Amino acid sequence: MIDIGIFKIFFIILIIIYFTYYFHKKFPELTWDWNKISFDDMKFPKNFIWGTATAAHQIEGNCTNNWSEFEKGIKGNGDPNIKGSQKSGLACDSWNRYDEDIKLMKELGVSHYRFSIEWSKIQPKENIIDKSAINHYHKMINSLIKNNIIPVITLYHFTHPIWFEKKGAFEKKSNILFFRDFCELIFNQYSSKVNFWCTINEPAVMTSMGYFNGEFPPGKRNPQLSAIVLNNLLDAHVEVYHALKKLNNGSESQIGIVKNINHFDPWRRWNILDWVVTWAVNTFFNNSTIQYFKTGKYSVKIPGIMWYSSRNDLAKNANDFIGLNYYSHNYLQFNWSFKEPFIVKYKNQDIMTDMPYTIYGEGIYRAIEDISKLNLPIYITENGIADAKDNRRELFIKRYLYAVSEAIKSGYDVRGYFYWSLLDNFEWAFGYDMKFGLHEVDFTTQIRKLRTGSLYFKKIINKT
Repeated sequence: MIDIGIFKIFFIILIIIYFTYYFHKKFPELTWDWNKISFDDMKFPKNFIWGTATAAHQIEGNCTNNWSEFEKGIKGNGDPNIKGSQKSGLACDSWNRYDEDIKLMKELGVSHYRFSIEWSKIQPKENIIDKSAINHYHKMINSLIKNNIIPVITLYHFTHPIWFEKKGAFEKKSNILFFRDFCELIFNQYSSKVNFWCTINEPAVMTSMGYFNGEFPPGKRNPQLSAIVLNNLLDAHVEVYHALKKLNNGSESQIGIVKNINHFDPWRRWNILDWVVTWAVNTFFNNSTIQYFKTGKYSVKIPGIMWYSSRNDLAKNANDFIGLNYYSHNYLQFNWSFKEPFIVKYKNQDIMTDMPYTIYGEGIYRAIEDISKLNLPIYITENGIADAKDNRRELFIKRYLYAVSEAIKSGYDVRGYFYWSLLDNFEWAFGYDMKFGLHEVDFTTQIRKLRTGSLYFKKIINKT
């Protein structure tokens, strides 16, 4: 007589083995033998765009917004919100030194500059528009154009006015109206001179860090709320896209959202539990956004963590291009803790950056492959390395640009690359400790100096 209990156990084991094998085959971890690769083989189209990128709060200085308020705060465990209690303060003083920074761009040879408009400086109070701030950006844009550098505007890069934060910011769908009004104001001001627009930068990063991990403002740890806020940010992009297209210069402008892709791979490819946590994190961070713009359906259903769905059919035609930000990937190991369901791991052979992630050039190829499902032109709107010793920057640039060139060779529609960042800057929760700049900045004297490791980027630009 067959023991039914043993049969059930055996059947469950077979299912686990099957799905582990299925995931292993369907989601391979791309690796290349870099010792056999010649970087001389890199080729880029003649019309390929080379640029660099920054964000207002990180470089302009003297911002008063949700982030400057967050910088004053303390976490529940007593630690400061920002490493070492650092404040953004004067930052790179680029509000006053933009002409100096434009000169640096010209010397690099880039043709495009992606920067953000600081909402809190334009609209410091709900019903007040600061005309001097409007005029400031006019002057900056004019200076870029005069120097043959094409401006690329980001409308929202993690920061907003304090009055908007007090209203609940993007936690409430009704607040999208305030953001749309701001975007229309900015578009009406500058669209006669700017035709390349990024609406929202990295919505999944903002929501995961601000509402899941609590490392960004508002510092909450509420997974369900993070799913709601992500949906509201995506809906905000859709509303803004269609609103701007109806304005003067709208039809001629290129408008898109900026999506960060960070792959999450299982630490133990033979362990089904590691596959489960990577599936859950990838679902929220990567796949939900791609699905939303491909089908109009937003769905994040992870049992016991977050459960939310909605539909917006206008999302399917709400991008002229997709901005792709890519840095690295993470290995996740399942952990028997509801508060900390996974542990981030690194392999011994991994080359670490100063940030808690690795140099993984193959990953940008994978990211291009993933985002290409949207059938849109792709611009790499951010890619760079934190490297204070400047002993890995050239290697990083070589590997990632090689991967981009291979993606183009494979037929993917990649049209440009913006290095992050032009300058060392205030790197959010890490303060000034992370040195992403092509140019080193002495924050006492504000002297900028091109790093030796950046010379390869300059060489590639001028070779193309």
